[in-house]
Amino acid sequence: MPLFMDIHRNQSDLDAEKAKAAHKADLDVQSKHGVEFVDYWYSSAEGVIYCLYNAPSKEAGAAVHAEAHGHTADEIIEVQRGE
Repeated sequence: MPLFMDIHRNQSDLDAEKAKAAHKADLDVQSKHGVEFVDYWYSSAEGVIYCLYNAPSKEAGAAVHAEAHGHTADEIIEVQRGE
């Protein structure tokens, strides 16, 4: 299954609790869309969240975010793991 990294920019007042809550919401609905979230990272200073997930398509990952919390990604990139 393809691996994707997405980027959510302009997340106002971002902190650890908000990032964690959004990730938990994603985990709660991911299976409906055939998606498996692997990890997430965030920068409070920049107001950015990065999500890494396996999904059948970009659209499936976007659907998880839309259903879970409405924070759609600004960019979704298919990536490969380094060796």
